[in-house]
Amino acid sequence: MLPVLLLLLPALSPALAWIPDEEWESGNVTASVGESGQCVCHVYLPDTIFPADRVQHMQEVTKDLILEVKIQMEKMESYEGKLKVYLKELKDLTFRVAMLESSADKYIKLDFELLRIELREFEALVSQLKDSFNSSSPLFDSLYTEIRNMTHIVNQLESYDKSNLDVIRIEFAKLQKKLEDCQKEQDLIEPDIGNCNHTGILSIGKPMVVQLNAHLAPSYRYGGWGKDSKPIRGFESMYFYGAYSSPAVLSFFLYSDYETLILRSAFKQHNLPDGWEGAGNNYIVHRNSIYYQHNSPFSMTKLNLTSVKFDYRVIPAASQRFTYSYSDNQNMDFSADEKGLWVMYASEESMGKIVLAKIDEKSFGIEEEWKTGVFKQLAGNAFMACGVMYVTRAVDVNTEEIFYAYDTRTKEEKHINIRFQKFQEKYSNLDYNPTDQKLYMYNDGYYVSYNVKFNKE
Repeated sequence: MLPVLLLLLPALSPALAWIPDEEWESGNVTASVGESGQCVCHVYLPDTIFPADRVQHMQEVTKDLILEVKIQMEKMESYEGKLKVYLKELKDLTFRVAMLESSADKYIKLDFELLRIELREFEALVSQLKDSFNSSSPLFDSLYTEIRNMTHIVNQLESYDKSNLDVIRIEFAKLQKKLEDCQKEQDLIEPDIGNCNHTGILSIGKPMVVQLNAHLAPSYRYGGWGKDSKPIRGFESMYFYGAYSSPAVLSFFLYSDYETLILRSAFKQHNLPDGWEGAGNNYIVHRNSIYYQHNSPFSMTKLNLTSVKFDYRVIPAASQRFTYSYSDNQNMDFSADEKGLWVMYASEESMGKIVLAKIDEKSFGIEEEWKTGVFKQLAGNAFMACGVMYVTRAVDVNTEEIFYAYDTRTKEEKHINIRFQKFQEKYSNLDYNPTDQKLYMYNDGYYVSYNVKFNKE
């Protein structure tokens, strides 16, 4: 029994004088007179009247609701993070669409298709978020509207491109004729592969743009591609590729030939394990091994592609303070030519000027060094050809220039002026390959190559 009411009334109250005493003491009501002469009434109700079972159920439901709210809060925090990332990407995408709108004739069909793919991904994301929240809101409606508008703009721009197809065809025909003439000129001069019977580079051909990288990601601006500079038997046609959104080295893809490279059909992928990740993108493949920069410890590192065995060597004088002008972490630059395997770096002792070193392939050590007179931070990149180091720099957004050469045989340096066109403004990897006498450039996410013409007079 639970007491639910305590009533205090004056003992001599006229209103209570008529109630018989037996009624006060019957059932669940008792009465008595207090010390101060007041009438005290006690009323008791049975336990079954108070809904204790309902209170207990309500407490359990409350706990479940608190847990569900916590789960939904965590989901909202997760989606908030995702929204921040995707809203930033959407902002970048909006900028790219605006750029297309201002100069649609400068873009190719692949650019339009990539934009459409990204827009579809954003639309799927918004739909996913909407379903997760199980509701609609002005934010979702606004995002849907913006995505539809951007898709419409992209389609309009491409149709604009098609409506001006005749003009584009004429210009393309002119360009094709120039390229064919250039190719004929190159074909007339049979390259003397493997020999250095010339006085150096005479000119660099027009850029041959292969395609966007294998990830189809314009954000993968830092990387490299090319061929093995001294391939082993059976891998003469192999190509390699690696890239990331920052100057890091995390994985490599290998392709059996040029066709599989174009089709993005790699026969092997090497993901660098923890502790062996690299930095910078001036790596090469030489004699079935990848040579790249390792930062912990700071050293040159080699990965054998067959045995998947790693090895590294520290160059005590090499500094991490000096990089090329186009990107960070380009401290060690590997190159291979007709004369062997090389590494270029700068040191505190050289006060930032490039030090050229010949690598002994058997011991994986430094065989010989040459101190050059060019500051590394002023250079866009450098490469070796027939024992001569060539250094590049930017002339303008569309033009690069080989402005410096150092001959390891004569120990002479000279300033030269060999200009060539760029597809994009910046690049992170430029290397000469002696097996076909071509330059391979990773140009802001695109595969680009150049024919190299040597002066044989």
